[in-house]
Amino acid sequence: MPDRTTRVLAAVLFVVFGTIPPAMADPLVAFRVTDGGIAQPLTAQPGDPVHGRALVADPDHGGCLSCHAAPMPEEDFQGQVGPNLAGVGDRLGPAQLRLRLIDPKRINPTTVMPAFYRTEGLHRVAKAFEGKPILTAQEIEDVVAYLVSLH
Repeated sequence: MPDRTTRVLAAVLFVVFGTIPPAMADPLVAFRVTDGGIAQPLTAQPGDPVHGRALVADPDHGGCLSCHAAPMPEEDFQGQVGPNLAGVGDRLGPAQLRLRLIDPKRINPTTVMPAFYRTEGLHRVAKAFEGKPILTAQEIEDVVAYLVSLH
C-alpha cells in the first residue's frame, strides 16, 4: 500500500484533474476462486470488524444499507432488495463472503449487487471511477471481518 504522502498526492491529483496516474493507483491484488469462495485474504493485515461495520453503514462508500438490512438499529434507512445481513456469519464463511463482495456475478449472474473489487468488465461506470474498485483490498477484508461477526 502506498505511504500517506503518496495517497494524499493521489487524492489531490484526483480532485484537481479527475484522475490518478496509473502508476499511483493501487493495483488489484490477485485472488483465486476455489470451491465457491476466495479462501486467501487479500491483505496480510487481518480485517477490522469495527471499520467494516462503518463501511457497511456509510452511504457514500460501501453503501450496503441501500440494498441490505443489517443489525444496526441506529440506522433508520435500510434496504430490502438484498438479503438481510443479520446472521450472515452463520450462513456463509469468510471465503464465500469475500467472493460475494469482490465479484458477486460469479455466484449469481443476474444479481444487481455491484462488484466492489473489480475494474474490468463493468458497465455504466462513471468516468471518474473508471479503473478504480469501489473498496480497497483492506476495506474488503474489513467488511468480511464485520460480516463474519454477525451471528
